[in-house]
Parts: sequence; structure tokens; C-alpha cells
Amino acid sequence: MALPPLLSLQDIALTFGGTPLIESAELSVSPGERACLVGRNGSGKSTLLKIAAGQIEADRGKRFVQPGATVRYLAQEPDLSAYPTTLAYVEAGLGPGDEPYRARYLLEQLGLTGEEKPADLSGGEARRAALAHVLAPEPDILLLDEPTNHLDLPVIEWLEGELKSLRSALVLISHDRRFLESLSQATVWLDRGRTRRMDRGFSHFEEWRDQVLEQEEAEHHKLGRKLVAEADWLRYGVTARRKRNVRRLGNLHAMRQQFRERNRAVGTVNISLAEAEQSGTLVVEAEGISKAYDRPIVSNLSLRVLRGDRLGIIGPNGAGKTTLINMLTGVLAPDEGRVRLGANLQMVTLDQRRASLDPDATVAETLTGGRGDTVTIGGQTKHVIGYMKDFLFSPEQARTPVGVLSGGERNRLMLARALAQPSNLLVLDEPTNDLDLETLDLLEEMIQDYSGTVILVSHDRDFLDRTASSVLVSEGEGRWLEYAGGYTDMVAQRGRGVQARVVEKEAKPRNADKPAASPPAQNKRKLSFNEQHDLKTLPKRMEELEAKIAKVQEILADAELYSRDPARFQKAMDALTHLQTELHAAEERWLELEVLREELEG
Repeated sequence: MALPPLLSLQDIALTFGGTPLIESAELSVSPGERACLVGRNGSGKSTLLKIAAGQIEADRGKRFVQPGATVRYLAQEPDLSAYPTTLAYVEAGLGPGDEPYRARYLLEQLGLTGEEKPADLSGGEARRAALAHVLAPEPDILLLDEPTNHLDLPVIEWLEGELKSLRSALVLISHDRRFLESLSQATVWLDRGRTRRMDRGFSHFEEWRDQVLEQEEAEHHKLGRKLVAEADWLRYGVTARRKRNVRRLGNLHAMRQQFRERNRAVGTVNISLAEAEQSGTLVVEAEGISKAYDRPIVSNLSLRVLRGDRLGIIGPNGAGKTTLINMLTGVLAPDEGRVRLGANLQMVTLDQRRASLDPDATVAETLTGGRGDTVTIGGQTKHVIGYMKDFLFSPEQARTPVGVLSGGERNRLMLARALAQPSNLLVLDEPTNDLDLETLDLLEEMIQDYSGTVILVSHDRDFLDRTASSVLVSEGEGRWLEYAGGYTDMVAQRGRGVQARVVEKEAKPRNADKPAASPPAQNKRKLSFNEQHDLKTLPKRMEELEAKIAKVQEILADAELYSRDPARFQKAMDALTHLQTELHAAEERWLELEVLREELEG
């Protein structure tokens, strides 16, 4: 028998400025259920979540919360200004029966001390404090609006594990596909003011959505209606683009294979050979570059980026990703070594702060520069309305001021304007923030079709898997290593994901004038975030390695393999050696951490 819902919304309607935003929306959350709320930017997802949280009152409909049930809501832009420190802010979210230790524990796990002043926090730090605020009481219902925005990969992966361990029901809005797939058990799709529900996780959403739209299109044709509304074009265009992505995925796999086979010995190539190469083939060559401020940012890095490469740069916050991009593109000079840029480079950088957009200009004026009603793309002239449609804008938005666009729409407009400029090197620094899933599809498609070279920074694992031909990963202490493929390929080769940057902090007693009454600090040693993460994930990694080893051993059990196919035999032997080395290293690390844990707890 199904449990009664903890929270339900029935027949919700809301109108903003004379235009219906939500017409008939439903939402039901049962104890322990994990649902994701999806839809295009501007469809009303955040508004519906605010109605569920009781922060906005709907024009019509009913909101019900079980008496005694606790609800916590994470806003996209949390306000901490009323609190003196982050610890005070998190503790304010605790209820009478909640455990006080949770506040400090969560702040520590999220890389904060609790003593930070809200006015001094960056966007990412404020988001971490807000996460601790809503997670600390372990509420019955968690409503999270884009919780991964401005978080780096280690914190995103930690947050996944923490949410899985909670008994709280969850309603989640996120543009991070991998995050949604990992956590959701049900999917609520908000489309044209109405909701549809599928009792399966997000991994099944896109197939289900395409089936719904195809069925709807067929019904329209049966009724003899001609689909002329631009909204229909925008929706049905998504399915067409997805089918084309099958070809693009094949192209990406081929590019990664070429990367693996390419000779990447750097620093030993004769300069005359590089100069003799076809003009534009070499985009960036870095030889032994280093950069340090208060600590090493880049140490003795050598790298070549060739025309057509899609290089992803991965690392925790503070690793120096933006500094590295600035050095590779010639904006910043290295302390040591040299960077050589290829011939005839025309670089376009996507400004994620959107500071260069004029809020008073219209969408059409932004794309045309205020000159006429056409744009020139790749030497071909195109009407601005047609170009807007390529980026999911309707014709009616041509005269819409930029200042009234949503964050996702402004980001999409930045993409459209950047691509309207002639370029053969595209630099994207965190391009996925504030983008909806359809726009992410569009961006991925654009990168695959782009004939030039792409250097991008992203914390979105799925986006990296879909776009990068290789990734450059921070290994700590200024060391960077390049791996073929996307994020998942990197984890398979490296044996682990990206870990948080270790920051050494001076011990600062809260009451310096009082004599210490506690044991020495070394007796209070705890497992670090990295150590806890490794201890939790290594057993699963070892199981995966053992399974792979067993499969390779099955291949080698064929006594005639060597005589029949020597190349395959050698490949299997190499794979077996590599996997056994990885397994041994993982076992040693796990044993070391397990002994340390027992010592600290004993």
C-alpha cells in the first residue's frame, strides 16, 4: 500500500504580468522519494519549487504538507546577510531535536570553517554554506534548486553520496545530467505550464519525452492541424537534434582514438618540423611552463593542442584552471618556460559573467550589433530570426530587452553572439552554469560541429564525456596530466576522480587567552575529506577491477589465442598487467586508510 504524500500540489496555476506561467501543475512527494523536476529555462521550475516550499502563493490550486513534516528549501541565490558567521547561519536551520554536531560536520565536509563572514563569501562558498544549512536538520523533505551550481567536482560527488545516505524525500532541479541520473527515482516534467510524471529516474527521461512529443505530433496531424507555432518547432527540434547526435558521438569516439594513437612527445620536437607543418595545425605549444603565486599553480607543464582538439580542463576550485587557460592562450606569461601560439588564430572567449551584455539592447540588436537584421555565420548571411531559432529563441523575443531574460536565456544569447564572431579557437570557462538540458544539448552539438579547436573548463561530468577528446587534470602541487577521452575515461585510467585541493590552515584557538584544557591537537586527528572519499569508494573500485581482470583472464584461457591472434593476445596481456597494477595500488591505499581509521577510532 502506497504511503500518503508528505507534500502535494494540486491544480496549481500562476500568472506573471498577464502571461500564464503555470496553468495546471501537480506535484506529489512520498516519504523517502527522490524526484527530479525538469523543463526548459523559463518554464516555471523554480517558481513551482518555491510554491512547494511555501514561499510563493499560487493564484489557484492546493498545497498540502503533512502536519509535523519539516521542509527545507535551497534557493539558487541564498541570503546569509542576517548572520555573523557561516556557523551561525547553519545552526539557525536546526530544530529543537536536531543534532548540533551536524552543523560543524557539514561545514567541514564542504570546505568551510564556520568562522567565515557572509559578506566575504564567494558564490561557491555561499552555496556550500546554504547546503549545510538545509542538510543539517535532516528534514523530511528537501527542495533543492540547482544545488551543484558553482560547486567543483569533489564537492558534487560528496553531495551525491550525502543525499543518498539521507532518509529525506527529495525534489531536485539541476542541469547536471549525471547528478540527476544518480539520485532520481521519479521524473516530473514541466512543459507549457503543465506537469507530466514518470515513475522512473532521469536516465529514462529523454527517451520518454521524445515518445510523448512524437505521439503528440501524430495526434496534431490526425486532427489536421498544421504545426506552425514556434514553441512546437522548438520542442520537436530537440528530438531531431538528438538523432543527429548519434553521428556526432561516433565522430567523438574516433577523435579520442586518434588522440591515443598520436605521438605526444613534447619538448623534443624540432622547431623546424613544427614550422614546416600545415599552417594552423599547431594551435598551442607549451614547453616546461610554470607559474606560482603563494603556491605552485603550474609546474613544468608541456602540452600540445592541435587543430580540432577538444581539451577539457578539470580540477577542484582553487587548482588554477583559469590561470592555466590564460597562460595557454597568451593572456598571462608563465614564470618559466614558453608558450607558442599557432598561426592565424582567431580566438573567442565566452564571458560567463555576462558583463558584456547591454541590458537595454534587444536580443536582435545584441546578435546583429544594431546593424540591420542579418548575421554572417561562416561567410554565409542569415536572417537574425532564423539564427535566433537555432538557439531556441522564438521570433517574438527579437525585441525583448536583454535585461528581462532569465539567466539561462542570457547564457544562450552569449553563446549565439560568440559563435557569430569569426573564430578558430573557442575558449569556454564553465559554460554549463544556468543552462537547461535542451540548451546543453545545443551546446554539445555546436562543439561537435565546430571546425576549430575548443578549450573548456567544466565541473559537469556528463558534459565532459560528451564533448572532450582529452582532459587535462590537476594532480596537486601544480602538476597537470593529460588523459585521452572525457571524465569517465579519465577515472578509468586514473583509478579515481578529482579530489578536493588540500588547504593547510593555521590552528587558531577560539579563546587564545585561556589555557588549553584539551589533549594535544595530534590526538584529535580525523580522516580528511579525501581520505574519507577514498575509503568509501575504493572497495567498489577494487570489485570493478577484479571483474575486469576475470574477463581478461577468460580471454587468455584460450590456449590457441596466441597462435591464432598474436596481437589480441599481447593486448590482453598488457591490459591484464595494467589492471593488476591498478588493483594492487588500490588495495594498498585501502589497507593504509583502514589501518589509519582504526587507529583514530581506537
